Amino acid sequence: MPLNSPLDATVTPSPVALSSAPEIDYYQYTAGRRRKAAVVLVAVWGLTAALHLSLWGAPIVWAIALGLGIHFLRLMGAHRHAEVVALPSDRQDWPQVSLLVAAKNEAEVIERLVHNLCSLDYPSDRLEVWVIDDASTDATPDRLAELQSHYPQLRVHQRQAGAPGGKSGALNEVWPQTQGEFIAVFDADAQAPVDLLQQVLPRFQQPQLGAVQVRKAIANSGTNFWTRGQTVEMMLDAYLQQQRVAIGGIGELRGNGQFIRRAALERCGGFNEETITDDLDLAFRLHLDHWWIDCCIHPAVQEEGVVRSLALWHQRRRWAEGGYQRYLDYWPWLVRNRLGPQRSVDLAIFWLTQYILPTAAIPDLALALILKRSPLYGPLAGLTVGLTLISLLRGIRQARSHEARNPLPIGQSLLGVIYMLHWIPVMAYTTMRMAFWPKQLRWVKTVHVGETHSAPVA
Repeated sequence: MPLNSPLDATVTPSPVALSSAPEIDYYQYTAGRRRKAAVVLVAVWGLTAALHLSLWGAPIVWAIALGLGIHFLRLMGAHRHAEVVALPSDRQDWPQVSLLVAAKNEAEVIERLVHNLCSLDYPSDRLEVWVIDDASTDATPDRLAELQSHYPQLRVHQRQAGAPGGKSGALNEVWPQTQGEFIAVFDADAQAPVDLLQQVLPRFQQPQLGAVQVRKAIANSGTNFWTRGQTVEMMLDAYLQQQRVAIGGIGELRGNGQFIRRAALERCGGFNEETITDDLDLAFRLHLDHWWIDCCIHPAVQEEGVVRSLALWHQRRRWAEGGYQRYLDYWPWLVRNRLGPQRSVDLAIFWLTQYILPTAAIPDLALALILKRSPLYGPLAGLTVGLTLISLLRGIRQARSHEARNPLPIGQSLLGVIYMLHWIPVMAYTTMRMAFWPKQLRWVKTVHVGETHSAPVA
């Protein structure tokens, strides 16, 4: 199937890309999230009850399932045709790049990270590494001071205790001081392949491309069920993003290993300090500003996976809440079709499958028990599980395509389906909590201990 995304052809930059002034007020509708979440929750529960009591309920659900099936068949059949051109042969013509890391109490991993980023195969006079020490209370400041004497491209910014904005605030304090034409953001536990910049930066020769997200891989994947599940989850996410971009849909940022064109970041006004997921929020604003986001499965950036179920629950609740906030904040521009028809349809479908269906699962099951019938959304749930399994099979194969032996990963895919079921209670709880409880705008730190139990970065 031919690719519909503009990323497959060289185009003239849009007027948006030529201006540095924000075109829209991104904070205009950020107030009243709790009220908006309550309206959505009541609407979803009310619609579910109406469908249960209507003679047309089952046909409507089957019609939605048919539409989803057609969309996902198109998704699976998409292929990328764009060729990525290499950087110029003269290294002095390579673009300036700034790597940013927000670090708080990262003494266990900061030395390894700095060594890794400062050792990337890239001219040292074209590369700067910024570490924002967010008022650490452990040995992080001392280790950074020592590292500065070894790496001239390392710059350290000390943040004041109690400074607002969380990770977004830390990044906003520094990125205007950087010199890079492109800005990359990494987590403190990241480990990147030595040729990462050479593989990613050529993609920006497409002038309408605002950002690139590389696949995240789990360094301690062999620890237990939860880390093995996160490993295949990242493969699934990268594959689905690649396919979504291929049909002209939405590409998203994932925080660790994200590359942003400086002009695009300026257009969006930097990082949003009123969100708990700066990466997901920025992805929406880039699309609203008519930029595109690309995703690449190779290379990958490694990070530590959480090893306990409770830690996973807290981390995914934060991801779910931050992702849901975007729809509540930017819905006026979304419903006005500012994204264009292809991206709007893609976004609506993933909003339905990621947020609305898990939210509707609670009233659907309750009414099914009361009315003594099967859950109304059963066809949609079955379709989603089936499509997840197929996507896992294909995503794992692509992520492991560099391996000499690459058998069909049936066992990993089945494990992934079971693991991915945790998103149902996470999403259902998050949408209810946002509607009934006062808002929580807290950035919860994931503890990094420097575990690396898997193969080197590929």
